[in-house]
Amino acid sequence: MTKQQNRQLNKQDYKTLTLAALGGALEFYDFIIFVFFAVVIGKLFFPPDMPQWLMLMQTYGIFAAGYLARPLGGIVMAHFGDLFGRKRMFSLSILLMALPTLAMGMLPTYQSIGIAAPLLLLLMRIFQGAAIGGEVPGAWVFVAEHVPHKRIGFACGVLTAGLTIGILLGSLVATLINTTLSQEAIYNGGWRIPFFLGGAFGLIAMYLRRWLKETPVFIEMQARKTLAEELPLKSVVVNHQRGVGVSMLLTWLLSAGIVVVILMTPNYLQTQFGIDRVIALQANSMAIVALCFGCVVAGMFADRFGASKTFIIGSILLGISSWAFYHSAANVERLFLTYSLAGFCVGVVGAVPFVLVRAFPAEVRFSGISFSYNVSYAIFGGLTPVCVTYLMKFTPMAPAYYVLALSVMGLAIGIYLRNDINETQTVAESGSVELREEPATIS
Repeated sequence: MTKQQNRQLNKQDYKTLTLAALGGALEFYDFIIFVFFAVVIGKLFFPPDMPQWLMLMQTYGIFAAGYLARPLGGIVMAHFGDLFGRKRMFSLSILLMALPTLAMGMLPTYQSIGIAAPLLLLLMRIFQGAAIGGEVPGAWVFVAEHVPHKRIGFACGVLTAGLTIGILLGSLVATLINTTLSQEAIYNGGWRIPFFLGGAFGLIAMYLRRWLKETPVFIEMQARKTLAEELPLKSVVVNHQRGVGVSMLLTWLLSAGIVVVILMTPNYLQTQFGIDRVIALQANSMAIVALCFGCVVAGMFADRFGASKTFIIGSILLGISSWAFYHSAANVERLFLTYSLAGFCVGVVGAVPFVLVRAFPAEVRFSGISFSYNVSYAIFGGLTPVCVTYLMKFTPMAPAYYVLALSVMGLAIGIYLRNDINETQTVAESGSVELREEPATIS
């Protein structure tokens, strides 16, 4: 096993990374396409005389419900993933995402059925949240257990970039629809097209995952009969509290970068500065491309220099770049440059799974990551849009202050991890000990 984990990436590793990242991108598209049409959905699914700020809060509240549902779906799928295999749950999450996405595209609006419209939308969003709750942690565990330990950062960075491509796909689809259809056509049914596409994407992703193989780590645990003997979640909560704590804080940082800088900003640019929706979406697409590169760079940096330096440097750059972007967002001439730079610096989140997969031993890894990530995202990721939208009543720079505060927290976490780097690298190089002992990233 030691020799296996010290090898270089091979053809099978690249195939696994490609299929996992592509499937994740298609599923993540399904989950986030909602936010790109939040303004349209808000006007169609709520009373027309509702104030715009309240309408947006209600719409983002439904968006948040998907995050609040993530822990339940994630914990259940992780439980069976730790006991019966990563691949099965990794494939199941696709189907659970595709069906409600299709259903959202067929929902009647408030004008047709009144208050039942937002309630049905909320229900579909909850189903989506349960599915994505198992997808992201499962994907990180899956690729991390396939590649050599010395390339875990790179693999997780590539996968996170793949998930980010799902956001880019959503941005491109939204741009295309807003460019080719009139505003009236979008309100009259054009908004449904992205959800129908999402259902088709889900079926494609489910087909692609047929070609993936179970992870070598899980196969070896089965052979050695070292699978969790008690409830995996119980072991996580009782024995790995520090790992859970740091993982939740890093997930908060991830949510601040993705939700605020990437998902909320296109609507923010339109409503706050009157920037044309097509220009806002084009700038957002460039920022997402930059984010993809940033995720890969952060993962490679973590492999080479460790998690501590990655988060210290990355958090400082994130704070500076996001502050500069939001304070110059009204300047359309500089918008593409500053937004792209901020997007690249958000890429520090590509190193988050590098810490998470090392924070828990293999027999409870899926459950540990799923619990920490999904509970944190439910609290912080789900409430972030509502919180930032509310704070914007007092200052238009609310997104800048929020991301800056989380950047300071990321810097603090990087400093906290500094004393554990040498021990972490020793564990990572020790091969099979990864299967049985708790990694020392968070000790």
